[in-house]
Parts: sequence; structure tokens; C-alpha cells
Amino acid sequence: MDRKTAYVVMMGTCLTLFVLARGVVRFVSVPDAVVMSVVAALIPPAAAIVGNDGGLEGTEPPDFNQRDER
Repeated sequence: MDRKTAYVVMMGTCLTLFVLARGVVRFVSVPDAVVMSVVAALIPPAAAIVGNDGGLEGTEPPDFNQRDER
């Protein structure tokens, strides 16, 4: 699975957890809905890390000491 697909899957899982926690599970069990919301809140930072992993491979850092020749 490439990093873009992993990001989409993780964010889709996050959205699904939030929607189910707020729309369905809270009527059955409030503590379970809170746990689902906390887990869903932890997914976006991890998804950003996974989505950006290797995003700069094959590139060189900028050389700020080089003068702009215009």
C-alpha cells in the first residue's frame, strides 16, 4: 500500500469513527462513544506522518548560500 492510499484509509477510518460515535454509539454507550472519539482524534497526526513519509526522497535540500542570478 503506498503512502497516499494509507493516508486516505486512515482518514476514512477517522471520519467513520467520529460519525458512528456521534450518530449511533452515543445512544447505546456514552463511554464507548468517548473512546471512539479519542481514538479518532489520534489518527490524523499519525496519518500525516504516514502520508509525508518519503515525500522528499530524491530531492536535495535548498542551497541558501547560492546567489540568485537574475
